[in-house]
Amino acid sequence: MGVPLYLEPRLTPRLVSLLASGRFLHTLVAGLGSPLNVVLPDGIADNLSRFRSVYRTHRLSGQTFFAHKANRSSALVRRLAATDAGLDVASLGELRHALGAGFAPGRIMATGPKNPEFLWLAARTGVLVHVDGRAELDELAALVRRYALPPARVLLRLSGFASEGSRLLTRPSRFGTPAGELGDVLATLERYPVELRPVGVGYHLDTTSLDEKAVALEGCVRAMDECRSRGLDPRIIDIGGGFGVSYLADGEQWERYTTELTRAVMGQRPALTWRRHGYGLRHEAGTLRGSLALYPAHRPVAAEQYLDALLSRPAPTLGRPLATLLLEGLYDLYTEPGRALADQCGVTLARVLEVRRTENGERLVRLAANADDVALEEHGVLMDPVLVPAEDGRAPAADGPVGVLLAGNLCLEADMITRRTVFLPRLPHPGDLLAFANTAGYCMDFRAGEAQRQPVARKVAAWQDDEGEPGDGDGREENDRRDGLGEAPWRWCLDEEYWPVAQDAPHHTAARPGGHAGGGA
Repeated sequence: MGVPLYLEPRLTPRLVSLLASGRFLHTLVAGLGSPLNVVLPDGIADNLSRFRSVYRTHRLSGQTFFAHKANRSSALVRRLAATDAGLDVASLGELRHALGAGFAPGRIMATGPKNPEFLWLAARTGVLVHVDGRAELDELAALVRRYALPPARVLLRLSGFASEGSRLLTRPSRFGTPAGELGDVLATLERYPVELRPVGVGYHLDTTSLDEKAVALEGCVRAMDECRSRGLDPRIIDIGGGFGVSYLADGEQWERYTTELTRAVMGQRPALTWRRHGYGLRHEAGTLRGSLALYPAHRPVAAEQYLDALLSRPAPTLGRPLATLLLEGLYDLYTEPGRALADQCGVTLARVLEVRRTENGERLVRLAANADDVALEEHGVLMDPVLVPAEDGRAPAADGPVGVLLAGNLCLEADMITRRTVFLPRLPHPGDLLAFANTAGYCMDFRAGEAQRQPVARKVAAWQDDEGEPGDGDGREENDRRDGLGEAPWRWCLDEEYWPVAQDAPHHTAARPGGHAGGGA
């Protein structure tokens, strides 16, 4: 087999504590089924605090909006409603959910493609509308006029920025108006002085490049100058999301895996994947073709650190740090992190159903879940699951590290939860759980559906009574101790039943082996 090519997940102490609480997790799955999603509401509040600390470091004012599309969870949204966060909603359903979760309209921003119903409710409630272009401005103004609504606050979404004096361009986007056409958009706005109130400009780039985002941010500063030259008084620059997450604990593991994958595609070592899948790479006539279509799973600078690096970066042509440009203009900074705010805020649990060998001798592990329930690979994320053994009294086989392929529960050849060989500390047994860490951002329920009438994962919220100190993170304590004899026990409720004000209510009881786990299930 050679040396195992591990891709170990990065885990915060809170997640280490949860994954070491095997009895608690098995009780949840026994009662609620597999797959099962577990979200950690207090984790998203912690991530928000780290983002807000970057604002303070750079002496900036503004707002951080969670991109709701990253996760459907009520618990995560309600936990944020108890903070000073904003919420970025991209559909009528998300807007209704935000209002019902406790967000005042002044803390909500409507983005994404908008139908008339979405636009009407946004305008009627006073939500900030991030508009894509002139047609959307016309439509919004018509709604305001027809229904005698207050003036709608609007942000102008721009795209297609270019750096003066250099060849650096931002990549194309289907959203927003090209920055070069800002004058036409402002002319449209000037036709609606009563209906629309422009408050700023923004962008959202699908890239990890700090250089491209610096070009876009400087372009927004220039756009604000043009707005002011036409008598407007904009105050907000919205730089969207895309701050990233570092999924893996060890950068060397990531470099080693991608190197070995390239060698395998070239035929220089045995295959690492199901049917020699190359993740975008292919071998043609002795030449490596294509490009690696994977998320950079280990990122030295991600989330709030990425925001800090961007704000500290000199503007491409103006030279001064981008944060300085914002301060000089007295501008508020808006950000829209999704994946980064949901980082370390959830796991997906799946029960092992079968372990067998294929005709080629590969070990295949079939799970009570499918690839849409655990959409890590759909988003290009490669990461090992954590084995949570069944507590049935069996001594685990001392077979050492073992490579397995993880298959789903659909009657489809393509339903592979991982196309790569995953290395685990031992061979799983039916009844064990595999825990896929850090799935809350886009990978938990973004694609989940009832294909072949297989069950969709239920979702629960979990927390500890002493959330300030979730554990020392070594993961070696006995489950009995974690379930109440040592560190604080884990407690849970159904996702829809979670309210921050009720965390300590009597019905939120800890899950106990052989007894009822609270939350109304």
